[in-house]
Amino acid sequence: MDAKVLPGYVSLREQQPLTLRCDQCSIVSSSGQMLGMGLGPVIDRSECVWRMNNAPTEGYESDVGSKTTVRVVSHTSAPWLLREETLSSQHNSTIYILWGPYRNMRRDGKGIVYNLLRTVQSRFPTARLYTVTEEQMRYCDLAFKKETGKDRVLSGSYLSTGWFTFIVAMEACRSIQVFGMINASFCSAAGHRKVPYHYYEPSGQDECAEYYLHENAQYGGHRFITEKGVFANWAKQKKIKFFNPTWQIS
Repeated sequence: MDAKVLPGYVSLREQQPLTLRCDQCSIVSSSGQMLGMGLGPVIDRSECVWRMNNAPTEGYESDVGSKTTVRVVSHTSAPWLLREETLSSQHNSTIYILWGPYRNMRRDGKGIVYNLLRTVQSRFPTARLYTVTEEQMRYCDLAFKKETGKDRVLSGSYLSTGWFTFIVAMEACRSIQVFGMINASFCSAAGHRKVPYHYYEPSGQDECAEYYLHENAQYGGHRFITEKGVFANWAKQKKIKFFNPTWQIS
């Protein structure tokens, strides 16, 4: 399958757009829903595996797999890339897509995160680092408004890394299976499975408590529950299926 040019994502090294196409993709949630499910082998059989931020595979291979094709990373998680083990030679084939607001990603020397990424690239010359363009960031905001009727900025919210992952994966993948992501009604259902927000932080905040905290924040929260409703709508139009837990898409 010929690679597809994705102009919304530009490499630090060559300043060229990302070229990528996958027949079948798996998006792995960072949720505690992944723990104890033994889905690693299923995930690793996928042509392309997508992960988010600094969610580790080492030590969790049986549940989340070990393969990483693309990792979408928030500007707030970018310092993690400076750690020596993050971009060691064994990880050089992974594509890293960094998103963030213009003030942090501007390329005129004043973008603090972009400057950090230049340091990362100089330290790890073969690392495949891409940034989301300003135009693509605006597109993601417009997609949020189109799907929810709400202006992201005026509503005091920030898009999640999951949102950006879905946007680029829908461009690059013919079909998508999503593992470990709960739907919009999961937390309100009686007897739902209680797990940590991140599988790699077992003593951290309860997932649903974190979702409600962000959903109801007056300013600065991710609208996780709202976003899950949008993902369900996208699944009606695209080849997207959700597992562990399974979503019923009507």
